[in-house]
Amino acid sequence: MTQPLYALGDIHGQFDMLQKALARIERDGGRDAAVVFTGDLTDRGPNSRQVVEHLITQIAEGKNWTVIKGNHDRMFGWFLQDHPKFDIELPVGLDWLNPRLGGDKTLASYGVKIDETSRYYQVHAAARTAVPAEHLAFLNALPLQYETDDYIFVHAGIRPDVALAAQTERDLLWIREPFLSHSAPREKMIIHGHTALEAPQLYSNRLNLDGGAGYGRPLTPVVIDNKQVFCLGAHGRVLLEQSAL
Repeated sequence: MTQPLYALGDIHGQFDMLQKALARIERDGGRDAAVVFTGDLTDRGPNSRQVVEHLITQIAEGKNWTVIKGNHDRMFGWFLQDHPKFDIELPVGLDWLNPRLGGDKTLASYGVKIDETSRYYQVHAAARTAVPAEHLAFLNALPLQYETDDYIFVHAGIRPDVALAAQTERDLLWIREPFLSHSAPREKMIIHGHTALEAPQLYSNRLNLDGGAGYGRPLTPVVIDNKQVFCLGAHGRVLLEQSAL
């Protein structure tokens, strides 16, 4: 019998929610529970710095946690390069600092304030001073995927009918269609976040963990045990039934 595997979707700076979710995981699986985080640690919520700091600290102390990179984590890292880099997946006129994406909230958690008089060069310089090098190194080094015997964890999804080794970083971090509507069986189930729902949803060939914490909805952990998927609620496990596309 394999050990239970726990997973959390997009956190988006919601540190208080993260603490509650981790407490539920520990109650169910103990302090040594294996947990996979599917990225988007930062942005939109108020406490991105605390989220990143907590993950770094707990992993250093020996937690069996695997963290993969989300598109928001990459946007954060790209902004802090010597010359800020902006993601071409974004709509024209929209950038990481826009409140819709939440980079402004992330920088505020590091003490960098932005107002109508701010200029990019000022914000960039302040951010490079305020964000610890350890945090930036952690985000930049996050892997794009994690694979077990039965599951593939990525942030956004995969391009159907393309081998995992041939997937592009752009797809792993940003894809929605044709991934979301692809219902054909796969060799391994894909576990992902990125596309916000009201709660985690299980489909025939994938599991979406993003319950919309970035928009104030609950951050719900799941546990995969003997190929069954359960949400961890306030009163324990609740079997997650398969949904139609």
